[in-house]
Amino acid sequence: MTVGEALARSGLERLDAHVLLAHALGVDRAWLVAHASDECATERYTSFTALAARRSAGEPVAYLTGTREFWGLSLAIDRRVLIPRPETETLVEQALGALPADRQAFVLDLGTGSGAIALALAHERPRAVVVASDNSAEALAVARANAERLKLANVRLLQSDWYDGLPAQPARFDLIASNPPYVAANDPHLREGDVRFEPVGALGAGADGLDALRIVVRGAPARLAADGVLLVEHGFDQAVAVRALMVDSGFSEIATLRDLAGLERVTRGR
Repeated sequence: MTVGEALARSGLERLDAHVLLAHALGVDRAWLVAHASDECATERYTSFTALAARRSAGEPVAYLTGTREFWGLSLAIDRRVLIPRPETETLVEQALGALPADRQAFVLDLGTGSGAIALALAHERPRAVVVASDNSAEALAVARANAERLKLANVRLLQSDWYDGLPAQPARFDLIASNPPYVAANDPHLREGDVRFEPVGALGAGADGLDALRIVVRGAPARLAADGVLLVEHGFDQAVAVRALMVDSGFSEIATLRDLAGLERVTRGR
């Protein structure tokens, strides 16, 4: 069985097949192209077919490989945390635009999960102090392992139910960022595709999907410094509701940004 034959017989989409075979062989995807005619060792092929079967049953590739790239960082990912999405990089991009590179700033990442947002910001802004919170001890274990492996010492991880349990210092943050759960509880997508395998607590947020966003937006003014910025990710059809929440909470300079797919994905307020 050659590498090329293994890929062709997998029954998977091309990208999934390449990622999983590269993982099983311990090589990168470019190697597969250059070595398509090489023999695939039996035990490696057996491992690949097992992974392919799990992927065919719907299990996400990130959970099968245990890794996901986000903002150029390789993160360890498992079923304890939500899989970072490319659209969340829109939030990171906007956050970096609001954070100075030449001086210290205090950042809060609410509901950090794997640590994707917090670690991206800490990596790009080494002078920033990034507090990353989550109410899940299991999620924090994943985030902590990622921070340690990436050697990002400017991240402080703590268990907190949104704003409850945050430290007294810093009393105010220059930036609060959050990608909270925002899927309506009865949304059929929760029972389809990759999300079936992800922690439901990181996805669903009440009847309209806005429960967590209400807490994040309404609690932010008391935790933001003067001129501080709030950035939240939300569903493509929730921008109007989120902007209304920000207006009601006293924010100004409110704007919604689109992700790479052109969907309204992140709203900011000052």
